Amino acid sequence: MYRLTDAFPYLLTRVGVRMGELFSRRLEPYGLTLPMYRAMAALLEKGDRPLVELAEVTSIEVSTLSRQVAALARKGLVSRRRPDANARMLAINLTDKGRQLLEKLIPLAVLHESVVLREFDKSRIVELKRELVMIHDSLAELDVISAPEARPPVRPRASNKMRAPTPKSVTVRKLKQNKK
Repeated sequence: MYRLTDAFPYLLTRVGVRMGELFSRRLEPYGLTLPMYRAMAALLEKGDRPLVELAEVTSIEVSTLSRQVAALARKGLVSRRRPDANARMLAINLTDKGRQLLEKLIPLAVLHESVVLREFDKSRIVELKRELVMIHDSLAELDVISAPEARPPVRPRASNKMRAPTPKSVTVRKLKQNKK
């Protein structure tokens, strides 16, 4: 029998949400959100990232990340510039102020991870992280596979003469008739 509380996605989400909540509390005094921190940490690993690439790496929706990056830029923690080769793209980087703030925050992130994983030996932690990457990568298959009941119904297009009236067209027609 299926039980939500035994389902892998549920358990994984539950851990991620709880860790995110706890770490977010640590970020509040610095005026940061968890997405802001993740963007900054990703930029520490590799700068000069376009927004779309940064969104992919951090698993943050582009529109949300765009607002977060704008807020980080207003705080002076990241810079945005247009590379000469592509005037339509923005390259995002940490500023010195952003790097200094991360130097304070990374030990907090490491503390959270070490508390959560303290019951595992180092080789098991490496294996667990590798397995999580494999699980993430295997999800790409679900982008391709779609259950028939999940697909929207396909309706054949009819000519205007044969098209069934929509509720709006019926209402408009009734209003016109009432005016006469």
